Amino acid sequence: MSALEGFFPATSMPDPDWWHALWPRPVEVLERLGIEPDAEVVDLCCGDGFFTIPLARMVRHVAAIDLDPAMLALARDRAFAEGLTNCTFTVGDAYDLANLVPGHVDWVLIANTFHGVPDKTRLAGAVAAVLEPGGRFVVINWHRRPREQTVILGQPRGPKTELRMTPEEVTAAVGSAGLRPLLVIDLPPYHYASVFERLPQR
Repeated sequence: MSALEGFFPATSMPDPDWWHALWPRPVEVLERLGIEPDAEVVDLCCGDGFFTIPLARMVRHVAAIDLDPAMLALARDRAFAEGLTNCTFTVGDAYDLANLVPGHVDWVLIANTFHGVPDKTRLAGAVAAVLEPGGRFVVINWHRRPREQTVILGQPRGPKTELRMTPEEVTAAVGSAGLRPLLVIDLPPYHYASVFERLPQR
């Protein structure tokens, strides 16, 4: 667990070896979400940029946000090494998203972090505030299976069993923030993506 103040519990960046073993083709994961090429996207709690980099190859612009400056520096270095210029990197608290993103965006992605957010409805509200009407919020989560059953490279991985959430629990946490559940996408072997849409303002 990170010692950074405000860091969400049980959401530290995993070892790269098993992370790549779990997600050998991150582009395919992103393509299944239906993200459009001209989209403005926030990669929230981006870590070392595992999804930021393939996102940047797909879309118009990615705002990568993380509380950990060291992780964000790794993401920035990876983007620079690949010659990507359509990314911005901002150190900041996810709850403060409205002050970290200028204007509104089409998509917000949060991967493998939502289970550790202490106030999930508050975070969903922060996301809703930066989404365009019709914009989408994607939560990639571990399925609610016993940790001993989610084995990668011979060892159980992922958050503790009691922290894992069902899609229904994610919807219950997010739905009151003005975000409508659209669909749940299974992401084998151990994950799913819950996709929400910001309702038009009345």
